[in-house]
Amino acid sequence: MTKILVVDDEIGIRELLREILCDEGYDVVLAENATAARAARQAARPDLVLLDIWMPDTDGVTVLKEWSASGLLTMPVIMMSGHGTIDTAVEAIRFGALDFLEKPIALQKLLSAVKRGLQRQPSKAQSHLTLAAFTRSTPLRDLQKRLEQFSQKSRLLLLRVGPGSLAELCARSLQKPGTQWLDLTNLSQPLEVQALESARGGQAFVEDLSVLNRLQQKNLAFIIERLDKYDLHLLVASTQQADTLLKEGWEPTLVRRLFEVSLVPPSLLELKDEVPELVSQLLLHLTESGEVPHRALSTGALNALRNSPWGGGFAELKAAVKSLALGSLEESISAEEVIRFVTRASTAALALPLDLPLREARETFERLYFEHHLQLEDGNITRLAEKTGLERTHLYRKLKQLGIQVGRRAEV
Repeated sequence: MTKILVVDDEIGIRELLREILCDEGYDVVLAENATAARAARQAARPDLVLLDIWMPDTDGVTVLKEWSASGLLTMPVIMMSGHGTIDTAVEAIRFGALDFLEKPIALQKLLSAVKRGLQRQPSKAQSHLTLAAFTRSTPLRDLQKRLEQFSQKSRLLLLRVGPGSLAELCARSLQKPGTQWLDLTNLSQPLEVQALESARGGQAFVEDLSVLNRLQQKNLAFIIERLDKYDLHLLVASTQQADTLLKEGWEPTLVRRLFEVSLVPPSLLELKDEVPELVSQLLLHLTESGEVPHRALSTGALNALRNSPWGGGFAELKAAVKSLALGSLEESISAEEVIRFVTRASTAALALPLDLPLREARETFERLYFEHHLQLEDGNITRLAEKTGLERTHLYRKLKQLGIQVGRRAEV
């Protein structure tokens, strides 16, 4: 039976709509506010939603934006309001609403809108998560606002990152809906004008400047000169400072241009408390897009993920959630499964190739060793110095020598 979710804070309207829709043969689920609507959307998986705009906890347009950003807008949504404006209606339609009904709603208009919505082909979840999905996380909301501020004034933004980078999530959050994604790291041929024309209005991205070869550096310079012409935005991340790139032979003009506007975003090491919401949204998004079967993370699993080091950043976290969901034999993923997966993955990551020269092998081991313990200590240098038995000044010198970036924060 076709299932319709009705979200309205007025009980009289909810009951009236349920009565009308049940008489038409629909299965109706009710929610009195945005919080209940989120839970009902996930549990009932409705075929259509009637969503009120003005509610006491969160307005309906915000809920609509949240579903859109999370890849959960896979069903038609019809907005309702007793005192809406044209601007509100336009905004709702822009973010994916199918229609806008003004209260009091005429019976025939309601049924026509519902019928039209149910005839629409269901859409697939968008392929990538964005920061807009994390409405309850203050650090992630603030990060999104900062990115938007930069984007309004500059087409080029450099992120200074270290272990636990959220660079790709940041770039995906700046990508306009329906536009092209251009990853310069994956280009092995000279970038041509035709490629920029195809990507017009889209988002270009470099995950780490340090991995670019000479040809890719030339591609980067080529696209920077044409950002305005092709209405492109470019986000690049760097684990190295400008002087390091210059020593490696980068063109000084290009390096100066790249480092003109930069932002130091928080890493997963700093966002430990946000990990449960991150993985919950990731799992929900992967489920809606059909990449994994329906699974749930137990409270223990969420805590285990929260307490695990994620030096590989958002990409590593996403891969872990996807692997856990695909590998779990039960609907609920347990803490034991998370601990076993993370422990084995960490052990495998520490494996060293034995054919390296002794000096390179020692440096590789030391880098892995310090990165591992830095992650476990949430970037706290004081605790890291105590654990490794090194004086703090010596430790800073060693980390710099190994190319490991740390901030002088949270030292006590």
